[in-house]
Amino acid sequence: MPTILIVEDNEAMGRMLNQTLAAEGYKVILSTDKPDGIEKIQIENIDLILSDLRLPSGTGIDILQSAREQSPFVPVIIMTAFGKIEDAVSAVKEGAYDFITKPFDPEHLLLLIGRALEKRRLLTENILLKEGREKDVPGLIGNSPRFLEAVHLAQKVAPSKATVLLLGESGTGKEVFAKTIHQLSLYKDGPFVAINCAAIPKELLESELFGHEKGAFTGATEKRIGKFELANGGTIFLDEIGEMDVGLQAKLLRVLQGEATERVGGSKKIEVDVRIIAASNRDLKEAINEKSFREDLYYRLTVFPITLPSLRERREDIPLLVYHFISAYNRELKKHIQGISEPAMELLIQQPWKGNIRELENCIERAMILCDGTTILPEHLGLMGIKMRVVEAIKGGLSEIVAASTMAAEVRAIKSTLEMTKGNKSRAAEILKVSYKTLLTKIKEYGIH
Repeated sequence: MPTILIVEDNEAMGRMLNQTLAAEGYKVILSTDKPDGIEKIQIENIDLILSDLRLPSGTGIDILQSAREQSPFVPVIIMTAFGKIEDAVSAVKEGAYDFITKPFDPEHLLLLIGRALEKRRLLTENILLKEGREKDVPGLIGNSPRFLEAVHLAQKVAPSKATVLLLGESGTGKEVFAKTIHQLSLYKDGPFVAINCAAIPKELLESELFGHEKGAFTGATEKRIGKFELANGGTIFLDEIGEMDVGLQAKLLRVLQGEATERVGGSKKIEVDVRIIAASNRDLKEAINEKSFREDLYYRLTVFPITLPSLRERREDIPLLVYHFISAYNRELKKHIQGISEPAMELLIQQPWKGNIRELENCIERAMILCDGTTILPEHLGLMGIKMRVVEAIKGGLSEIVAASTMAAEVRAIKSTLEMTKGNKSRAAEILKVSYKTLLTKIKEYGIH
């Protein structure tokens, strides 16, 4: 169970807090003044701090500052007497998770502690995933069923030499998956070479992939080593392979069939041992029908296909991703943002995210640049809520209007029913005439609190 440090000089209050939290299963450490509290922060593994604002030899702000130096993601809740709320608000601006005014309802305190610990859990889980200790998969962040299914497939195929085809919308993290497969494969000690087939003109792509000899064409003033040679002993990632010219596809097919590569303008066969991972956001079967993609190449690539879900299909992963980006951009932007408000998080969960994870990352980066405090607020995001999206949808087709209106209606119905049942989800499901599981799915999908 989480460990909570209580810094409180009032003996009766400290005893009451100890009993209340211990009854909930928390491990409690008591301290009565600033020096002892700071010492315990330094030597104990603390998950949350509950500190009085006024202490005999200092303030809760001192405790807060010491906690941030030791571990910036340990939430601190400040307790304050009536009339000192302005000081408590200042503490929140300094980075405290929240404040609570004495006397308070123990149930309200437990609710506040639960939310703060959930925030810490998300941050910790994000760091573990990022460092690759979770499921031995580095860099992959998410716990939704569709996402974990893709992760499982990546784990299964990684140790083999099979060609992998990653399918999914733009921005779903195909290169991250490709790097993960590489790092878990027999080729992990070799190079990982990525090339975007859509970003290079078709006249130059062959040279990029296979290299060229000096004088092979106008402008070829020296010999060039291709990506396949550079990736020898490692992995080559062919992104947006659906955009590759049909003529070049034939040469790539020969490499996939085990033939050696050959530089443009050369006659020497170059043997390479390369793991091939390809990716596409196009429907390759449709491209085959349009004669823009070779059917024989398609079957060579689809030895082991993995479809990555869109962000809309894994909305429950948005909080994890948000805190991952907050952590990353805190370092890059030299900021100390601690989190995001519930209304802002709800707004993020409700978005359509046509650009998927890449669009979400751009949104968080922009918000962190605009945020001058420690918490990202809705106004920092520059996003439309459901009502505004319905208005915008009117400018689009009928399907867009229906989708936006349906979402808005469902959110209103679920919220009002939950308010009526005082949060009783089983009763709410009965009233709404849906299964309990369906209601939970909708609550997660729409980020309803």
